[in-house]
Amino acid sequence: MTGFGFPFHHFTPAHAVGVISLVVLAIAIFARYRRHLVGSWRWTYVISAMIALYLNVFVGVVQAYEKVPALKALAPTQSEPPFAITQLVVLIMFVLLTIIATIRFRSNRLERLKKSTLPL
Repeated sequence: MTGFGFPFHHFTPAHAVGVISLVVLAIAIFARYRRHLVGSWRWTYVISAMIALYLNVFVGVVQAYEKVPALKALAPTQSEPPFAITQLVVLIMFVLLTIIATIRFRSNRLERLKKSTLPL
């Protein structure tokens, strides 16, 4: 959010990613602190947090291809196949991790306590 305090002359794709990330984080914060992860808000929290993290990693990959000389040599304009393949691999990894996290983050502390007190 601090990046929006710097002067800029026109709206760039980086600003768009920043705005999307802030909106997604606002949803995650709402799900966590106002809805207390009750019901479907658990999934909303996990998915929105993973989207926000993906956007950060997406920007990290872009900056790596801009600043690391070896990567810049592979994709100087970031429209070459190595850059696209890297971003696709990152996207696929995040989709899979989001699915796994959503499935595993389904029970809360009270549900675990109930399960532990049930007779066998």
